[in-house]
Amino acid sequence: MPRLTRDRTTWLTYAQLGLWGFFLYGFGPVVPLLRDEQGTSAAVAGLHSTGIAVGALAGGALFAPVARRYGRGPAIWLGLAGVTAGVTALGLLHPLPATIAAVAVVATFGMMVISGVNVVLTARHGPAAPAALTEANAACAGMGILAPLTIGVTVDAGLGWRPVMAVEVGLITLVALAALTFRVRLPHRAPATAAAAAPVGVAPASAAPAPVAAAVAPAAVASGPRGILVSSRSGGTARRQGPGAGTRVASARLPRAYWIAWVLMSVTGSIEVCLSLWTADVLRDHAGLSAGGASAGVAAIVGGMFVGRAAGGRAALRWPPVPLLLGALTVSLAGFTLFWTSPIGWLAVTGLVVLGLGNALHYPLAISIALAAAGTATDRAAGWSSYSMGVGFGVAPVVLGWVADGVGPHLAFLLLPAFIAVAVLLTVRLGRALAPGVAPA
Repeated sequence: MPRLTRDRTTWLTYAQLGLWGFFLYGFGPVVPLLRDEQGTSAAVAGLHSTGIAVGALAGGALFAPVARRYGRGPAIWLGLAGVTAGVTALGLLHPLPATIAAVAVVATFGMMVISGVNVVLTARHGPAAPAALTEANAACAGMGILAPLTIGVTVDAGLGWRPVMAVEVGLITLVALAALTFRVRLPHRAPATAAAAAPVGVAPASAAPAPVAAAVAPAAVASGPRGILVSSRSGGTARRQGPGAGTRVASARLPRAYWIAWVLMSVTGSIEVCLSLWTADVLRDHAGLSAGGASAGVAAIVGGMFVGRAAGGRAALRWPPVPLLLGALTVSLAGFTLFWTSPIGWLAVTGLVVLGLGNALHYPLAISIALAAAGTATDRAAGWSSYSMGVGFGVAPVVLGWVADGVGPHLAFLLLPAFIAVAVLLTVRLGRALAPGVAPA
């Protein structure tokens, strides 16, 4: 079983991703309050999610060249500086176009933070990367619990939601000062070593950021319980690698398994962002909670995600990612059913906790599979992965908001079981793409 060793760099990246989580999970409860403040419909308020999507696309495009030019560590810190500027603008501005633009800025630089943390942890921890990424996302969810609770308190106190933006700026400043004081530095470049050993059940993720020559034929990457088979579609060489094997064949194109995982991240991202943006509305309209109580109730999802990711880190060391992901999707469906059918506040919130437990592993497992399948192109794969999040964040909430304007948020939420069903089908397909007939080494 791989062993996860947490050094100071690992803890710093956990904290950096947590800073993004504080904004992300805090912004969901803000959207209904912004809608009331600006006097818009649910569909128009959902355009803030489109702003996040546009920012995600821009951040995905920027990360790889910035990381090549300045290094991965500086790219993460640049991202946090941009998040600080964006949340400051969001806290000060009121018109709809201005708040959408501010959210886009936050998402642009936030995506650089996400991409940087993903590739640093993947390169640093090799076979234990799924566990490290799960723990990093647990930190993200843990910080995310605080934001809805803070908003609930400030709204009930008559201060509105904007003080939470000042809290975000303060937290970023605190982490930067701690890193400076304790001299914790992130790697500027990826190690020049061979590809790291693979997590169980997926292809190995390389630590090298070097671009892949366009002349090399695209490779199909398949994995078995212990070995990795890399075969060229154009009839080139194929060889098996086990843990500790040497360098492997580079691929000019990201393999099919990566793109299935890419679509999967888009679908599961749709689930998460719809819950983040519109759960407070359902808690108000269907479960009878107050505006402040509904905003604070969103923390139940994030709390479930924190617990699920904290426990999921160890589970990711023991079980292959694909079966673990199928189990997580099943838990999500059970939690959604309890939440959606419950007209009683505390029971609906209990359903949200269960839903969060399932949602906890969706993204960490999908991104670990995607980056592992990418081989030597981890920086490029991390950048492209942000586009999947952009699709999920840009389309699903607007569609759900448009449906909610017609039938109400409660009925509109029936879109989520459809997303879960699609995610299950994609996960099954991903399992087949990863291990078609490869015997153990």
